[in-house]
Amino acid sequence: MKALAALLLTLAVVGGAAAQERRNAFDDPFLPVTSALPGCPVPRGPGFTEDEVRKEAHVRAQHGTSCYRAGRCRLPNSYLYDKEIVPRVQQYLRMDGRFDDTSVWILGERRLVTLMGCVRTAKQKEEMERAVLLVDDVMGVVNHLMVGTGEKPKYEVAR
Repeated sequence: MKALAALLLTLAVVGGAAAQERRNAFDDPFLPVTSALPGCPVPRGPGFTEDEVRKEAHVRAQHGTSCYRAGRCRLPNSYLYDKEIVPRVQQYLRMDGRFDDTSVWILGERRLVTLMGCVRTAKQKEEMERAVLLVDDVMGVVNHLMVGTGEKPKYEVAR
């Protein structure tokens, strides 16, 4: 009887841990751009628990298609752009030259590019945001860059 109770407890604990595992269920593109500032907090990549996936799927279907229905997107879902946009943003920022001394990661979601990481100056932070807006099909930028490495990041960090 004790063995059965222990087995059930183990299964509950393992099952609970598995339910809380995060995975990039929607395959959101997340790429490093630069890595020149030691000590910059590395962002946690995109990930969702199974419960979050179920909730997010409906929201993504709604948001993704509204762009097309409104005539603002040529593709039937705005999330379809992201896998193409993010590598182009990465390439553009690397080729620019003004950002070589930064540590930056980018995430694409619904034609929005999120910038995370560290830059050396406030001017670089602003210039990077403006540069990303120049990339074709980018609808907007969420700028979570911090100046230096000392402040608390506005993004969740990798563990």
